[in-house]
Amino acid sequence: MTETLLRPLKAGLIGAGIQASLTPAMHMREGAAQGLAYEYELIDLSQRGAGPEDLPQLLSEAERRGLCGLNITHPCKQLVIPFLHELSDEARDLGAVNTVVLQAGRRIGHNTDCWGFSESFRRGLPDAALTHAVQLGAGGAGVATAYAILSMGLASLTVFDREMERAEALASSMSALFPQANIAAATDLAAAMQAADGLIHATPTGMAKYPGLPLPADLLEARHWVAEVVYFPLETTLLAEARQRGCRTLDGGGMAVFQAVGAFRLFTGREPDAARMLAHFKALTA
Repeated sequence: MTETLLRPLKAGLIGAGIQASLTPAMHMREGAAQGLAYEYELIDLSQRGAGPEDLPQLLSEAERRGLCGLNITHPCKQLVIPFLHELSDEARDLGAVNTVVLQAGRRIGHNTDCWGFSESFRRGLPDAALTHAVQLGAGGAGVATAYAILSMGLASLTVFDREMERAEALASSMSALFPQANIAAATDLAAAMQAADGLIHATPTGMAKYPGLPLPADLLEARHWVAEVVYFPLETTLLAEARQRGCRTLDGGGMAVFQAVGAFRLFTGREPDAARMLAHFKALTA
């Protein structure tokens, strides 16, 4: 029996209101399939009566308990950065961390959300036109999806958010990283959709606790592709409306799985079986 099998790997997820997360199941099932003793726990701020201000103590506690890494979700993806020793290039560019590797007394921040979205997009919407896209949402998820789609060669991106300042900040930061692209914040959604090849939805609208559509359904046309980040439920109202109008669609499950694929690789040093993790995710959400 190897030392890896004798000493269980331990990882966790820090965030608020995360009891319904499928991340522990995805990590532990893949670990078991690879013969690893792998434990993954939820560190739920809501249940602990804690907040982002408790991140220094939570990180120290994880290190003392021998965790090999932590996933980070809302509301801590940006707030965790000051407590890390090093950032990957993507995490630095995005200003957000969703994965922290704890190794030899150092905390190294990564962002696998971006790769998760781009890998899902490549597989689920192959040959999608990338001349002009509209993105709804400029928060943590929106930063990752914008970076991902622009990295894939999108020529023009128009960003919308309820907070105009946030949309403008995202457009400005992405313009600095992708000077060859035309990136702007806007307020006329109807005009932007008329000019767009596709739509990226990166707001919470459509989640079980935030039901509804993030835009008027009649702005969707059959020529549009529609990429969703919400995965709980997988079948959002937006996707149902888009499919009814003949749009090509991408649910949020792929992004959820592939960010976990990336984190598993970083935590364990093992190459995960992405197809197996996708199949497990589909079984969990069936």
